[in-house]
Amino acid sequence: MSVVRLRQAAKESVSGLPREFWWLWTSTLVNRLGGFVATFLAMYLTVDRGYSAMFAGLVGALHGLGGAVSAVVSGVLTDRLGRRPTLLVAQLSTAVTVAVLGFVQNPVAIAVVACLVGMTSNASRPAVQAMIADIVAPGDRVRAFALNYWAINLGFAVSAAAAGLIARHGYLTLFLADAGMTLLCAVIVFGKVPESRPERERTGEGVVADAPEREVGLGAVLRDRRFMAVVALSFLVATLIQQAFVALPVAMGADGLSSTDFGVAIATNGVLIVAVQIPVTRFLEHRDPAPLLMVSALLTGAGFGLTAFAGSVGMYALAVMVWTVGEIINSPTQMGLVARLSPTHGRGRYQGMYTLSWSLASLIAPLAGGAVMDRFGADALWAASAVVGLVAAGGYMALGRALRNRPAAGESGGGVGAGAGAASGAAAASASASAGEGGQVGAASGGGTGAASGAGVPSVGAGSS
Repeated sequence: MSVVRLRQAAKESVSGLPREFWWLWTSTLVNRLGGFVATFLAMYLTVDRGYSAMFAGLVGALHGLGGAVSAVVSGVLTDRLGRRPTLLVAQLSTAVTVAVLGFVQNPVAIAVVACLVGMTSNASRPAVQAMIADIVAPGDRVRAFALNYWAINLGFAVSAAAAGLIARHGYLTLFLADAGMTLLCAVIVFGKVPESRPERERTGEGVVADAPEREVGLGAVLRDRRFMAVVALSFLVATLIQQAFVALPVAMGADGLSSTDFGVAIATNGVLIVAVQIPVTRFLEHRDPAPLLMVSALLTGAGFGLTAFAGSVGMYALAVMVWTVGEIINSPTQMGLVARLSPTHGRGRYQGMYTLSWSLASLIAPLAGGAVMDRFGADALWAASAVVGLVAAGGYMALGRALRNRPAAGESGGGVGAGAGAASGAAAASASASAGEGGQVGAASGGGTGAASGAGVPSVGAGSS
């Protein structure tokens, strides 16, 4: 490809997005540049402090438990209080709790503070994702989510490599640096990112309309079967990816590799995403999501399965590359689907429930991974990971059929179903119009995004954020 074509592709990837998005993007990048603690917590506990893999798994699980609680609560607060206040409180609280974690010595205190860190750090995710859906036009959301995910992984690639070197001089430096960068992130949001929560519809005279969109409660989210299927499948994939932050460093430590070696291997994940995420997203954004998600699940499971054959930094890095390709496909595809299914005045709750899938994975995966490694060995864990990937792929196949065979708009749950399954712009627009009159859940976002994309294709996930 010529330099001219590369420049044109880069311009098309970043043009047309609002200024507020780029400030939010910048805050995300700054935050991830200092994201040392979550990545190195397991190695800090096992290598530096001498605790067992089971204890490291327990602490990781408590970190996930805190995130699971805050995902739902933060989703509700994002809709009720606003995106910006929720985001600022979450970031300031994270800076404090991460700094405290670096100083505590007692095992019980470490576990409790790790739970608080999980709670505060995860609270920002529903707000960020809802804000992107608010400020970016429906036709640009896939690209915006991909760019935000790219920033997450650019920061992660740099921080993972740097943290391995910094850890040689003491882990406390990592904790304090993480807290400082999170505080800087809050400053950027406070100074540059305005509130984006949509107001209720008003008439030309400025009076609230008689039939505004109905507020969406958590019960409506739980009854949205297609969306909850996405959440369940996201959980399966997330349980695999979470092994990279607990089981993988423990396995590498057992093989005699250092924290620097782990930093190099796991940085492969971020570097690969930074290198290919944007061009791959341009290829994916107008394609049927179900086959893409199936392939992503198979690659993710296969990548972790390959870890059973790793014994050197190079082999571990190769396994990381395989499951990273699956993550690259899954993340933009799945997050766009979530945004498309989320009604305008329920985006926080929908994003909170989606974030919950990753938080629960953070809770369960460390416990399961640590227990399996202690009792059966690392190879058994990696074999089980390959099986989970196969199960998730089958689930995405079934989800694809459900999205194609959606019920009529008048049926129960039809609003969401129509938004999720729109196969063309016209179908999505029709669903949006019909549901808009009845105040049903799916119309506000599902139809709008489907119409804008023209092909009804989703995207983006994240977790990893």
